[in-house]
Amino acid sequence: MNIIVMSLFAGVVGMGLGGIITALFGSRTERMTSIFLSFAGGVMISIVFLELIPESIELSSIAVAIIGLVIGAVMVFALNQLMDRFTTSKNGSKLHETFAEFFHSNEMITRKTNMLRSGMIMLFAIALHNVPEGLALGAAGHYDPSLGLALAIIIGLHNIPEGMAVSAPLIVGGLSKVKSVTITLLAGGTTLLGAIAGVIIGGISETAIGVSFALAGGAMMYVVIGEILPQAIVTSNDRIPTVFAMAGIVVGMLFIVIFG
Repeated sequence: MNIIVMSLFAGVVGMGLGGIITALFGSRTERMTSIFLSFAGGVMISIVFLELIPESIELSSIAVAIIGLVIGAVMVFALNQLMDRFTTSKNGSKLHETFAEFFHSNEMITRKTNMLRSGMIMLFAIALHNVPEGLALGAAGHYDPSLGLALAIIIGLHNIPEGMAVSAPLIVGGLSKVKSVTITLLAGGTTLLGAIAGVIIGGISETAIGVSFALAGGAMMYVVIGEILPQAIVTSNDRIPTVFAMAGIVVGMLFIVIFG
């Protein structure tokens, strides 16, 4: 039951807070989004490299950990490729024509005619990305409740800017603020599905838990390196993301010491 509560907190509450912040403050959330993204990315980096990967190696082996990391990253890469197909219009041109547009910069926000469709695509993509995070949370909570709690807090922080990224284009596209926040909340529910899978896999054996950690670690690292940090940099256009990413790494280390 505790794992279910933690997964709902991490997914639904985190995403919902992001949606509410966007609904209340609108365009003023751009710099805040960059700060949240870079800070959460730094925290996730420290957790993956100092907790998930070492635990995976200890519970399984170095070979299993490496294979799991690769498979986890490939899974997210495949989801991104799928998203690219969905964002290609009938005439062959992509909805996001530049790197900056893909990461929801000002150039993209001004295209109101594409906002609703873009928001729904982002909604689907983030809902899928929440599954491996839930997998890590479920496996970790089954193996070590304190580690599960630490991951729940970290994933919840990480989901705040993702909630902003989903709700902003929905609101600009014409959807009411209440409906946008509600849809954003529902997108966080997929974290629970991943957590349930993590608990089931974690109950098989310690090796299975190690595999779960490796898969989740690979998926989370791909999201951080390929999406979170680039989006933070594009949104901010200065060195603020670097500072907060480093701060996030330090805070992640403290989380490990406190909850480890």
